[in-house]
Amino acid sequence: MDLRALPIPGLRSIPGLAPRGPRAVLELDLGHGLRTGPPRHPLEALRARHAPSLRAVGDGLRRAAADDDVLGLLVHVGTCPLPLSVADEVGAMIADFSQDKPSIAWTATFGELTSGLNGYRLAVNAREIWVQPSGALGLTGVHLGITLLRGGLEKLGIDPEFGQRHEYKSAADQLAATEVSQANREMVQRMADAIVDDTVARVASRRSLDAADVRAAMARAPLSAADALEAGLVDRVGYRDEVYAHARRTWTPAWEPTYVHRWAQAQQGSASSRLGALHQRHRPTVAVVDVTGPIVLGAGSGSQAGADRIGARLREVGRDDEVKAVVLRVDSPGGSYVASDAIRREVLRLRESGRPVVATMGTAAASGGYFVAMPCDEIVAQPTTLTGSIGVLAGKMVVARLLDRVGIVTEAIDAGPRAGFLAPGRPFTDDEWQVLDAWLDEVYADFTTKAAADRGLDLAVLEPLARGRVWVGVDAHERGLVDHLGGTRLALERACGLAGLDPDDVRLPSPSSLEWLQRLRPAESSESPAARGRRGGGADGSRGGARATGRLRRHRRAPRGAVDAARPHLPRLMP
Repeated sequence: MDLRALPIPGLRSIPGLAPRGPRAVLELDLGHGLRTGPPRHPLEALRARHAPSLRAVGDGLRRAAADDDVLGLLVHVGTCPLPLSVADEVGAMIADFSQDKPSIAWTATFGELTSGLNGYRLAVNAREIWVQPSGALGLTGVHLGITLLRGGLEKLGIDPEFGQRHEYKSAADQLAATEVSQANREMVQRMADAIVDDTVARVASRRSLDAADVRAAMARAPLSAADALEAGLVDRVGYRDEVYAHARRTWTPAWEPTYVHRWAQAQQGSASSRLGALHQRHRPTVAVVDVTGPIVLGAGSGSQAGADRIGARLREVGRDDEVKAVVLRVDSPGGSYVASDAIRREVLRLRESGRPVVATMGTAAASGGYFVAMPCDEIVAQPTTLTGSIGVLAGKMVVARLLDRVGIVTEAIDAGPRAGFLAPGRPFTDDEWQVLDAWLDEVYADFTTKAAADRGLDLAVLEPLARGRVWVGVDAHERGLVDHLGGTRLALERACGLAGLDPDDVRLPSPSSLEWLQRLRPAESSESPAARGRRGGGADGSRGGARATGRLRRHRRAPRGAVDAARPHLPRLMP
């Protein structure tokens, strides 16, 4: 007999024997997306107020799987506005929960004349999949495209001049090539094929189907709801009300729906959780450091990974004796070579302090993003993460013909033979091309040498995997560029394993949702926490001083149109 159901006076005061209220069925509504980090500015905080955090969902589902008062999980897939890597991470959370409790993933349709691959890859992790009778299963595969802009730019009077290392560095092709190269075509085709191969294997395993049957269904997609049911790709056809009625019939009628993150917040506010929080203060800490967005010199804006800001954060972590391990969360397409190298140095210094550092990659950790991840003890990537791209490109857009066409007269005033090296008003001279090529060779040699050393590979083995080529996570794993396939939870487990810690018995501080307010506080020194959000100013009180080279200021908004295209492209580690 459950004593909590008896009306005994004073029973509420006995821990663990409070009368049981309605049991819960958790809801996960992906229609508003998920937050993967704290808001970076007030507007983003306002937009994200209805979106739960990825971490809150994961923590809630892990706790709910062991709670007898939670009956099951209902996942509204909706349009699934999540990047593929995030959808896979959420899918893994659902799969873990579904090992212990029933779960249903439902949606009106997996794509309406569009691909529903992201949402369906997530849904197959639930025990049951429902789709509306008028819906469909758009398991149509992966469509990628290659766009070359040079022809259009030349018609405008803009002449791209770029160098790259090497043939797979497709960002340079996008601006400077006149036809799609075989290397670029090969790379993009393999990326699409790898995602399809992983999807087929994932669906076949989760749905207990033969891989050939899944491929045959993909060839017929989009499938109607009835056809998807007949193919064994969904379990039932029904509307939302029928999903909930089915759950009440089969799980028990006495339950109340509640969002996963709201349920988790309520649990954290309970008396037992408050006692647990007091105990947690004495647990070892695992710090999470984010490298999100293009990697730039300086502090960077809210949407950029500023080397100064990230370096200050890594040094702050290194000074905290309670931090026993670090997870470096990277979601970046790359950026400045020098900035990436500065962050790599701070990661190495953190490792020298005896703390293991494990990188976890999101949608992309390519080029500069890979540069900052490669010195970590281990690297975890999603199967669809875009990574590698070990290479470099640099150049400029020459707008001399455009300015002449519209009647704008400019005259360069240089002091020094190479002062106008990256000036957009004229093309490179032969001497300047030699300087640029020498610089690209130097950067490429440095990148590949450090990558080989960090990954414990001979340079002769690493270099053919470089050459600017972008790999998806599953291929990068096969070639030794990453160590494990998974998400943030696996990275935490690996970091704890290397530090000799129990991942369920560590303190994982949550980033403040008001972290952006730190930018308003003056820093006492470069080691102050406030320095992580600081933006520098010029001597005239502006946001930056003039550069002696005469280059356009990158941090100042330029007029729209041709002047934006005239910005010089410094050496970049971009896909």
